[in-house]
Amino acid sequence: MTNIALPLFGHDAAQAEFLSARDSGRLHHAWIVEGPSGIGKARFVTRLASILLGAQPSGDDPAGAPEDDPVIQKILSEGHPDLKHVQRELNEKGNLKQDISVDQIRELNAFFSLKPALGGWRIGIIDSLDEMNANGLNAVLKTLEEPPAKALLFLIFHATTPILPTIRSRCQTLRLRALGPVDTLAVLNQNGIENADQTAGLVKGRPGRAEQLTGPKTLAASVAARDLLKAMPSANEAVLSNALLKAGEDDTTFRVFASEILSWLEAKSGQEPSWSDVWYESQHILAEQRNLHLTALQAASKMLGSLQSAFDTR
Repeated sequence: MTNIALPLFGHDAAQAEFLSARDSGRLHHAWIVEGPSGIGKARFVTRLASILLGAQPSGDDPAGAPEDDPVIQKILSEGHPDLKHVQRELNEKGNLKQDISVDQIRELNAFFSLKPALGGWRIGIIDSLDEMNANGLNAVLKTLEEPPAKALLFLIFHATTPILPTIRSRCQTLRLRALGPVDTLAVLNQNGIENADQTAGLVKGRPGRAEQLTGPKTLAASVAARDLLKAMPSANEAVLSNALLKAGEDDTTFRVFASEILSWLEAKSGQEPSWSDVWYESQHILAEQRNLHLTALQAASKMLGSLQSAFDTR
């Protein structure tokens, strides 16, 4: 039996929605694929792109191409002429740049101006909207406003920053959710993660975060956030200092810390809607850390102050 190249874990309903739009003959030219990081949005989008580009599904999965399919092989080797994947590039020091550059988006626009090399679709994937600056976002509007025929754009969105209404209004949106326990464990096992059962409890339905959370620094930041939340509203100085120290070590530890806080606030907002304002403020701080180049310590201090103020007024 041939293995599926990119098996799907969860997200069946979103996949069915997209394929139904395709089968209707009225497929929209741009799709925002939205959901928290680490849930498989890039894999989900790549699967859909492969089917549009001619990969043949195998078995019961309508978008699951087998490993020996020539189209999926071209895509996975980054050799398909009608697919362009836009991500942050490396700088001269070998580190990821802060943003997807406007020049990359202009290259994408030029790619869409050409006819499909193989006579089918031309597909672009931007991964992600959260990592684009204002110039890049304005540049992508050119393709959204004047979509060429047989061209489709996927915009992956982790929902960590506000999205321009002019972009959202020109796109269809597929909202993906965190995976359930069974799917989370299946992904971790497939990826060969050690202590998968323990890690499943840390990633909270986002198995793509496993590598982040299994490092000693990031694990400490995650634990510090949970210890802080357990101790609130009466956290002592030691708990507060430890949270600030662990979260403020570097950008990665802050993002892990912030993720724990945001997940808690999201759940809390479902019980008490007034907490949604705190969630939005924390999201804003996360965006500031990236866009205004705050240090991890500065951003962690702001988020901690916001959380303390919220507890003090309740």
